[in-house]
Amino acid sequence: MTVDPRFVIAATLAMLLVSNGTGMDAHGASLPQGSALNVQLIGQSSLYHRGMNAALAIFDHYVYVGNRTDGSSLCVGLTGTPSGTTCPHPHPGVLIVDVANPADPTIVGEIGRPYAGNIGITTRELRVWPAKKLLIVMDFRCSLLLHACKRGTDAQFPFDIKFFGLSDPTRPKFISRYIPTSRAGRPVKPHEMFLWVDPKNPDRALLYLSTPSILTDPSIPNLLVADISRVPDGGAVSEVAEGNWNGLFPGTHQGDYPTIPHSPDKCGPYDCNLFVHSMGISGDGARAYLAMEAGQFLVLDTTSVANDATPGTVLSLNDDLLTAPKDRPVWLQTPADASAVPQHCARACPNGHSAVKVPGRPFVLTTDEVYGTYTDPSAGCPWGWERLIDISQPAHPTIVGEYRIAEDAQSFCGTSADDARTEQFASFSSHNPTVLPDLAIVAWHSGGLQVSDISNPATPVQVGSFVPVPLAAVATEDPALTRGSSKVAFWSYPVIRDGLIYVVDVRNGLFILRYTGPHADEVDGVKFLEGNSNLGDAVRLDRGR
Repeated sequence: MTVDPRFVIAATLAMLLVSNGTGMDAHGASLPQGSALNVQLIGQSSLYHRGMNAALAIFDHYVYVGNRTDGSSLCVGLTGTPSGTTCPHPHPGVLIVDVANPADPTIVGEIGRPYAGNIGITTRELRVWPAKKLLIVMDFRCSLLLHACKRGTDAQFPFDIKFFGLSDPTRPKFISRYIPTSRAGRPVKPHEMFLWVDPKNPDRALLYLSTPSILTDPSIPNLLVADISRVPDGGAVSEVAEGNWNGLFPGTHQGDYPTIPHSPDKCGPYDCNLFVHSMGISGDGARAYLAMEAGQFLVLDTTSVANDATPGTVLSLNDDLLTAPKDRPVWLQTPADASAVPQHCARACPNGHSAVKVPGRPFVLTTDEVYGTYTDPSAGCPWGWERLIDISQPAHPTIVGEYRIAEDAQSFCGTSADDARTEQFASFSSHNPTVLPDLAIVAWHSGGLQVSDISNPATPVQVGSFVPVPLAAVATEDPALTRGSSKVAFWSYPVIRDGLIYVVDVRNGLFILRYTGPHADEVDGVKFLEGNSNLGDAVRLDRGR
């Protein structure tokens, strides 16, 4: 593959660092599409120019890439809700890419129907348990508004987690499917997952699943933990733990939570947005770090899960929070008091998305994700960004630093660059992070890939950025993210493999990158690391070795 020289720009590009005077907030330079800072393009694949690419997972020298949309033919126009049936979504399954030569990634297969690429269902989350040659694919009903999927119900388009054997990596063999089910016997729809393999027992693996619910009913989990250890040998999945902490938040027992009486379309406190979005797990499994959308951030004691304290039983984690909601760190909330009931959020709302432990250090990096006004009139600029939280006292975590790009500054809002289409159909928000002791590598939607130096957590600074030249056209634009002036939407948790960074752009495909800036030795020394598992170097790094 011939590398476009526009992608390889010397590290002499100037960095723009702007302090807000608090010592806690740094802005990264805004780079135009087709530019880079301390990041080199090694290889890329357009993935058939299909658009709507989702998560990636890596096994050996193969990359598996899911799909945010479905196998329908819904059209995405310049504006409005997707409609019509004359725009086929090509190759809607899980694509298999050979990256033996990272400079020339080559598509060599696809998991298609009946297991992927179905109508109304997205394959948006993937993981691999490499020691067991196991591919894990999360499926659930996708949205007409957000994903250009056929409208329907969970009964029509069911959710599950499918498992595939990778003895032949180019022809994954279906093993079984699992429907996440609560202790009370209720199927619960998953959203994101963290794969944790027991460092003391490599034959034991757990899936931590966020199962978002705004309800306070403790029998309806917001988090479910499932043991998948027996799946590679054809055995069943078993639930081991679950929890729901909504009822501990101030105001959730008022009569107007979650909605105002007699006005079910009007939300009360937390704006119908209080739930676990995703979670990071410490390498040893003793702690879970919960990204709580409108509830910001909590630390959970999961020692009992890691130790398998009561085999054969389903543990309740409802009483195991280390951070009481009244003592949580809060941001973008009025009043800015964790013990107060938040007022209706009219703009710049908290949207906790991801929470990943900084390995070997007492900090967690969180991201906030905000879409444009196409999804919600209260959304849009100033978008969402990265925060560093000190967890040395988990009962009282505190925000110590923030990092945002130029488009996340209030001063950007309302400028000529922040036009109506940008406000509607782009997102300069942080999304999914992979974190090293001194570096945060974050897929930042329209901001491309952002790398920040977090060695001083109070003042994280930009040390790397990559914003590609977008493809001229794709089969399916993302209705919410790529119909504006920005045609870039970096999305997946970056995966570091043999010192290279693998990341997926929703619209523009798979990118393989090399970071060359400060602390590049940390990236170069990694055999494998991703923000949503404890595989590879995660445990070693978290132990400070």
